[in-house]
Amino acid sequence: MTTPQEVEVLLPAEVAYHEYARYRALLQAAGLQPGEADFVHLRKRSIDARGRQPLVRLRAAIYPGPPPADLFGPWFTYPDVSRARRSVLIVGAGPAGLFAALRCIELGLKPVVLERGKDVRTRRRDLAALNKDHIVNPDSNYCFGEGGAGTYSDGKLYTRSTKRGDVQRILRLLVQHGATPDILVDAHPHIGTNKLPSVVAALRDSVLAAGGEVRFDTRVDDLVLAENHLRGVITAAGEELTADAVILATGHSARDIYELLHRRGVLIEAKPFALGVRVEHPQQLIDQAQYRMRERGPLPAASYALVHQTQWQGRQRGVFSFCMCPGGFIVPAATAPGEVVVNGMSPSRRDSRFANSGIVTAIELEDMDLRQHGALAGLRLQQQIEQQACQVAGNTQLAPAQLLGDFLKKKSSGALLETSYQPGLVSVPMDEVLGAGLSERLRQGFRNFGQKIPGYATNAAQIVGVESRTSSPVRIPRDRDTLQHPEVHGLFPCGEGAGYAGGIVSAAMDGERCAEAAFAAVSC
Repeated sequence: MTTPQEVEVLLPAEVAYHEYARYRALLQAAGLQPGEADFVHLRKRSIDARGRQPLVRLRAAIYPGPPPADLFGPWFTYPDVSRARRSVLIVGAGPAGLFAALRCIELGLKPVVLERGKDVRTRRRDLAALNKDHIVNPDSNYCFGEGGAGTYSDGKLYTRSTKRGDVQRILRLLVQHGATPDILVDAHPHIGTNKLPSVVAALRDSVLAAGGEVRFDTRVDDLVLAENHLRGVITAAGEELTADAVILATGHSARDIYELLHRRGVLIEAKPFALGVRVEHPQQLIDQAQYRMRERGPLPAASYALVHQTQWQGRQRGVFSFCMCPGGFIVPAATAPGEVVVNGMSPSRRDSRFANSGIVTAIELEDMDLRQHGALAGLRLQQQIEQQACQVAGNTQLAPAQLLGDFLKKKSSGALLETSYQPGLVSVPMDEVLGAGLSERLRQGFRNFGQKIPGYATNAAQIVGVESRTSSPVRIPRDRDTLQHPEVHGLFPCGEGAGYAGGIVSAAMDGERCAEAAFAAVSC
């Protein structure tokens, strides 16, 4: 096998993003001339904007001969499990559920995936109705449907959960199913909401081709419980489905599932989460602040990550940016009529004129009314604020908004700025939605962020509410080793909805782990 020469360089953007100029620069770093290498494989790309001029750091492998055939692989193959003796019910077709299904197939188990929403293509009609007509379908929206919340919200693939699974394996699987190979290279990989649906459909096709099942419009309404053993589920249509194990991968917004578990006496726990607003700036303002250039040229739309520790009434809480979407859009993420929730998304090119990010503050257990609501305390707090946002904005999907400078001065905003939020905005003092405590923490955070990014905390930006679905407010406990619920045998809580993941890649890795745990349990 040909042994490559590894090189690492820092290049100006106009060189790094020009194919031939980049090729020449990498060869020069290796002491080679054009024609002395058969193939240059870019391994990693990141932007270093700390100096006066942003530079792009590249790491590459230069092959003097042909590269190995499995350069991006290995590709994964799946056996036929249509007649497998063991089956696993997987509730939810988000990244946790789909990757759990593929891993089950690799292990010889037949997965039966139950998705309350619609397939990824049909789901678009309900998103259009939500954006244009303010109609919320409780089973098909930005949170529910094939691919889960990430499919039509952004497609970010960056994760810090590198010890919970094989990140590169997940990325290779996504590339195998149609994602751009750039995700194997970029430091903060991103597919884009315009491209992720076809990848999700390809993942589903792999499940079906191997003999698994995927059922849409199939909401789980009850459990088949016998002596603390979960035998299966009962659907909204009244069908009873049984299997050797149940992987519960319903996502962070499946409130009816939390209510069902609570009602059936299955142990769940309140957990900390975060809540706040989405802030929207002109992308050009963020580009100029981050890159210190009038025009960013070939550089991608600039992003940011901000955090600040605040103090209010003797309690210290973090305020931080969440799901920052450069060149993106704000979208309505409600899952029931009578609530307003916002989220962010970016297309693959990140070419919108707007930048948006969640700016949220931590909600700890002592901030919740646990005495009255117990394990559902965080869920009730979410509902209360989302319903208030809907009421003050007119009981549609219009979202309450305020100019950021006015919010800091506790001043009502007259005219609002142009926005990427398609349903539209209503000028509302955000204190009326969030209350004094949350608003004060956010003000402290925004003031600090304004010191870090010039022009950030001014009326050039506006805040839109509410950003409340950052993560699940409920944890479904599981044994650390077996990944089964500690009291209900056969139940494998999984992904974001159970409190064990925080994004597409971490959810996918958790889905694989739960599939492996289910295999170990049913093989005993």
